[in-house]
Amino acid sequence: MSSYIDIAVNLLGSALEPDIAQIVQAAADQGVSPLIVIGSDLTESAAAIQLCQNYPNQLYCTAGVHPHHASLWQTDSKQIQADLCLAPQVVAVGECGLDYNRDFSPRPAQRQAFIAQLELAIELQKPVLMHERDAHSDFLSIVSEYRPHLRGALLHCFTGTRAHMEAFIDLDLHLGITGWVCDERRGQELAELVPFIPKDRLLIETDSPYLLPRSMRPKPKSSKNKPEYLPYIAQYIANLRGENPAEFAKQCYQNSLAFFNLSQHNG
Repeated sequence: MSSYIDIAVNLLGSALEPDIAQIVQAAADQGVSPLIVIGSDLTESAAAIQLCQNYPNQLYCTAGVHPHHASLWQTDSKQIQADLCLAPQVVAVGECGLDYNRDFSPRPAQRQAFIAQLELAIELQKPVLMHERDAHSDFLSIVSEYRPHLRGALLHCFTGTRAHMEAFIDLDLHLGITGWVCDERRGQELAELVPFIPKDRLLIETDSPYLLPRSMRPKPKSSKNKPEYLPYIAQYIANLRGENPAEFAKQCYQNSLAFFNLSQHNG
């Protein structure tokens, strides 16, 4: 059985939270282990660290402030986040970035919080896990400035255009691909782009409980996406790329270990 790492799981503050033990086990049964739990604000990041302590080697997490929560960023936020990031369970700074689609936080606040977190990632020499939606030009100009000093930079849940993809690859970003690619309505453009992502830049994720792959048959009874579905997404992407699914899974697994600085996993 192939091994997989789900690089973005919203285990906390989502529909998955009541069933964590069962979800972690069901994923491991499909070879999906470890899972990277997303911290989207400082309180959730602290909770994620505690959760990971209960599942050694099965769960790791990020610590950050999502653009939706950027208006909560205060003068002491960076120090609090820095302390969180020192926990051994934290493998990346984030989720951070810009979201001009929903604008839950004012754009200047989003930019300020994003820049502060990129600076922190550089200070700590930790990779950064980023979010961008409808904010391409501002995102690109900010990341371009900091990228030379970042240890690693990942744009998770990439759904952009060919021009966006090329700009991000030129910046030496990793791109996280979700089950969005399995959606024959919305994911068509992404499906056409996936073969052009360099194999050492590609990471795979469910972003569960969101983005359930639409093409799964039989259709899951629940509309909740789960980490155990990652092998399905991987096989779908491998087919789009014309690659052997086992070889593709192995490549993504190695990419994830290297990006998050995880040793070979024995889950």
